[in-house]
Amino acid sequence: MEKAGDKPKVGLDRSKTGRAKGTPNKTTALLKDAILKAAEQAGNKVGKDGMVSYLALQAEENPGPFMALLGKVLPMQVAGSDEDGNPTEIVMRFVSPGG
Repeated sequence: MEKAGDKPKVGLDRSKTGRAKGTPNKTTALLKDAILKAAEQAGNKVGKDGMVSYLALQAEENPGPFMALLGKVLPMQVAGSDEDGNPTEIVMRFVSPGG
């Protein structure tokens, strides 16, 4: 037994409806642009490097959320070697603001 939603209506080609795969929603794209612009403007108020200044301030004033953000943008695994082919090691040390 077929359900009414299983087949497209006659004459309606579903491959030509909607946006292309991977195309962001317009509202999402507008919101992302607005957030980036706001961060850039806020950064220009606290330093000369725009968004970098803003993010540096957030790293100092809100280290927990900043580290969560950093964890989202860093690759899960970092591998590499120096010019002699020796493996490299990246060590991250977290120090509390007081010492």
